[in-house]
Amino acid sequence: MQQAGITLTIDTSALLAVLLGEPSRPEILSTTRNTLLASAPSLPWEVGNALVAGTRRRRLTPAQAQSAWTSYRQVPIRLVQIDVSQALDLAVSLRVYAYDAYVLETARRERTPLLTLDRGMARAAQTLELPLIEISA
Repeated sequence: MQQAGITLTIDTSALLAVLLGEPSRPEILSTTRNTLLASAPSLPWEVGNALVAGTRRRRLTPAQAQSAWTSYRQVPIRLVQIDVSQALDLAVSLRVYAYDAYVLETARRERTPLLTLDRGMARAAQTLELPLIEISA
């Protein structure tokens, strides 16, 4: 998914779209080619939680969830240590979940564009005047 060049902060929504073969996958792969990826340190737990939720909702089989997890482990993403206190302040002021604020704080701290498919996250990033990578699908 990446090689070298600029760094992007990626959130769980964009990563899951790739792992689960959603329609936006080709555009995300194209966008992230020759980039470095960064994310919040909570990313592995968020991915795991989303995969389990997918099985509970019967959108994924347990085998599909395990396959997606195996694929996730192959994606080189640098997990950035953030100031959780600052992220919590963001969560409260922006009225977003703490996990979303961790990603926003990552993008803010690293001064990188944010790649997300989540409209609420995109609105929060715009409020913070963070650069945003838009994906059409």
